[in-house]
Amino acid sequence: MSKGRRIRASVAVAAAGALALSACTPPEEADGPGNETDDTQFLRLATGSTGGTYYPLGGEIAQLWSEHVDGVSVDSFPTGASVQNLRALEGATEDEEEGQIDQVELIMAVNGVAMQAQESDGPFEEQPLENPDDIAFLGNIYPEVMQVVALADSDIESIGDLDGADVEVGPAGSGTEVAARDILDAYGIDPDEDINAYDSNFGDAASALGDGQVDAAFGILSVPAAGIEEVSANNDVRILPIEGEEAEGLQETDESYSLMDIEGGTYNGQDEDVTTLTQWASLYTTGSLDEDTAYELTRVMYEHADELGHAVGEQVQLDNALDGQGPMELHPGAERFYEEEGVL
Repeated sequence: MSKGRRIRASVAVAAAGALALSACTPPEEADGPGNETDDTQFLRLATGSTGGTYYPLGGEIAQLWSEHVDGVSVDSFPTGASVQNLRALEGATEDEEEGQIDQVELIMAVNGVAMQAQESDGPFEEQPLENPDDIAFLGNIYPEVMQVVALADSDIESIGDLDGADVEVGPAGSGTEVAARDILDAYGIDPDEDINAYDSNFGDAASALGDGQVDAAFGILSVPAAGIEEVSANNDVRILPIEGEEAEGLQETDESYSLMDIEGGTYNGQDEDVTTLTQWASLYTTGSLDEDTAYELTRVMYEHADELGHAVGEQVQLDNALDGQGPMELHPGAERFYEEEGVL
């Protein structure tokens, strides 16, 4: 994707609810539910926390695959999201909140965190993956938009105004925290010295913002974000822009970023379009997944996206499937699909 290209986030919300599927079956018990035939291929999709977007949306995608890919049954289950999921591609891993999960075949992860895993950087610097080059990219699911929110009646109008403020930067090791640190650094703010940083999940961070306990909160979220909508139901909010030289510098050093406009009126108090950065909630596997299965999983996710009931389902679009791919290797099965569709 070219550096100046922008995507407009729609504020239209598709109808109805998210389907939460049951936790995954441990591999030693995965003989198949009910009347499935013995040759059914059972796969597991690692998503994210139950309060976020990954878990319910991942459940719906898993259901699409199970319904539309012959001989495949996919379970989804909650996890600690990107970092834990990437580790789970190689084997069992444990998260402080979500506990231990077994090795999986499919994961959802922020594209920037996946790039860090491949490069043994960030949260993977001290404990790198054994075989990071085996991570294979299948495609983007929806834009993961960096939304830095403050109350509209505060004096905070830009990222630069966060110097000395109480700021929620996201849970330690999360994609939000990694990006928040990069953004603060780009604006000349040391996240360890120049702000009072808090590491709550975004639900708690939004509550703290609404109660006046913090001045601002970072969140990599879908648009619109339920947590921000809840805050703006009682308080007008301000989305802080990320643009200009700082945004350009971040894009130059991190291929996972794209520019995006959050449409005016998305939240109460946010009347004008606001430019920010987006990464992508993306789908990954490993080279061990066979080509035909990878092809079918990729095809079904895009061709049947209109069956998704989640609010961000309409943002699962083939046109954006490869944005922010960066250096991640495309799985041969997915590559074949994109070539047939003229995306490559």
